[in-house]
Amino acid sequence: MNVQEIMVELEKYGNESTKRVLMNHGAKEPFFGVKVADLKKIVKKVKTNHDLAMALYKTGNSDAMYLAGLIADESRMSKEDIQEWVEEAYWYMLSEYTVPWVASESLYGEELADEWIQSENERVASAGWATWSNLVLIRKDEDLEIKKLRQLMKKAESGIHIGQNRINYTKNGFILAAGAAVKELTNEAILAGQRIGIVKVNMGQTACKVPYIPDYLHKMINMNKIGNKKKSAKC
Repeated sequence: MNVQEIMVELEKYGNESTKRVLMNHGAKEPFFGVKVADLKKIVKKVKTNHDLAMALYKTGNSDAMYLAGLIADESRMSKEDIQEWVEEAYWYMLSEYTVPWVASESLYGEELADEWIQSENERVASAGWATWSNLVLIRKDEDLEIKKLRQLMKKAESGIHIGQNRINYTKNGFILAAGAAVKELTNEAILAGQRIGIVKVNMGQTACKVPYIPDYLHKMINMNKIGNKKKSAKC
């Protein structure tokens, strides 16, 4: 399938109800409102198709850009390619999911995450924290530098109630991910979560809430899921 055929397919799957929900979450035009389950149907047809992914991302259509992240071959992406993607990610489903998936599975994940979390641009910085969340979830503990993760957890905790909206959300998410994926950091993440308390973030016109770290991690402990890793960042 080529770009034109994919766009026709996306428009066919477009759903007004889904579109309204996504707009309540902050989605911006242009997009059709395609459910992730329907995007997965297209993924099954095209598999990994890097050239198509790059072309779809350039369309500026949110559905196409999200799909691009699912079919991209990160091993073929340069640091400049991924930087371009993060700069073009115009709302959080792209900047906190699509781009971090690709970045974390690329050769430049840690390097880019470290750079992005320093950014004053809300979407870029939140992409950095989300990339770090994915890195701890897909890398084996022996491939992670625990000392550095502790430093990052302290940095995430600092100013979490006074920073920008999506940065606060992804900082909270990183501490949670570190505690969930790395057993050595679980208790430290719980204590950090207790100090932080409830993080208030504008979630748009939705009933969604920011996870309270201690409650979430205690549930994972009870379910014996601490330390579980993901095969892929993409979902």
